[in-house]
Amino acid sequence: MNLKDKLKDYKLVHWFYNLLHAKQLRHNKQAYEKYNVHKPLFDSISSKDFPDKTSQAWLDVNDSAIVVAQKKQFASFTNEVQEQLLQWSSKGYLHLKNYFTDEQVDEVNLAVDELIHQKHLPVTHDNKVMFGYKHSPAIKNMMQDLGLTQLLSFILDKEVVPFQTLNFIKGSGQRAHSDSIHMTTYPLGYLIAAWVALEDIHADSGPLFYYPGSHKLPYLLNDDFANYSTRFKLGTKHYSDYEDVTEELIEKSGLSYETFLPKKGDIFIWHANLIHGGMPVINPALSRKSMVIHFYAKDVIKYHEITERPSLMEEE
Repeated sequence: MNLKDKLKDYKLVHWFYNLLHAKQLRHNKQAYEKYNVHKPLFDSISSKDFPDKTSQAWLDVNDSAIVVAQKKQFASFTNEVQEQLLQWSSKGYLHLKNYFTDEQVDEVNLAVDELIHQKHLPVTHDNKVMFGYKHSPAIKNMMQDLGLTQLLSFILDKEVVPFQTLNFIKGSGQRAHSDSIHMTTYPLGYLIAAWVALEDIHADSGPLFYYPGSHKLPYLLNDDFANYSTRFKLGTKHYSDYEDVTEELIEKSGLSYETFLPKKGDIFIWHANLIHGGMPVINPALSRKSMVIHFYAKDVIKYHEITERPSLMEEE
């Protein structure tokens, strides 16, 4: 491990970085007051700071099959979306077919290619282009699509705000995980993700897989895989330890996975705790162009459990 990686384990380094980006921490101020968190905005924060580990999102404490139709906005959605909303509490996902047009998707693909080739944004070691919306109007427009954000706000019963975009060129091959270990909220359950197919996805390209109903399993947070931290230092466990515990939980649950083979322009929306990942890439010559957008509910505490850092959010 090099010096840079070693320093990442020390919270003082994070605090200094957070102080340099203090404006991007203001989003948590009112939520800290609301939920009685008495610490500076730049300080480390994790599930240890909160009294419970259960979701308070309305479609987690209620059954969507009963309550969604009681909302006036429910009538504004198509029959296909309505049918899936009724099953949200049991399944934890929606599949919107043909949502974005070929033209919209082509604009985003062109923008991603330009960002990569002009070296504005590098492709990460795990085949991602991160935060492309900050550099491309086409990506930003897709992220801010009004129909999409209204649907997500309906699902959470709170206004949503985008946190990040991730553009994939190839399959991720990522092991099963829940997004809530990376992007966490208090109360739990107030993150939501939209996965956009930027081309027809081939079965050999390493497609997305997911476990229907897995969002109802317990949230796995730092203490659940013995990733114990101290006041000044993060826990010593590796991310692979979290993945191991996740796979054990899935095996005990008896749940089965499904693969997602969408067409260009389709969207897959998933719950904050839905367990998912990337299938192995069978044919490396195939691309798997896609974009993931993560949204937080606006008025909750937003942070990153695994690194115990408050989220940095762009000011509106």
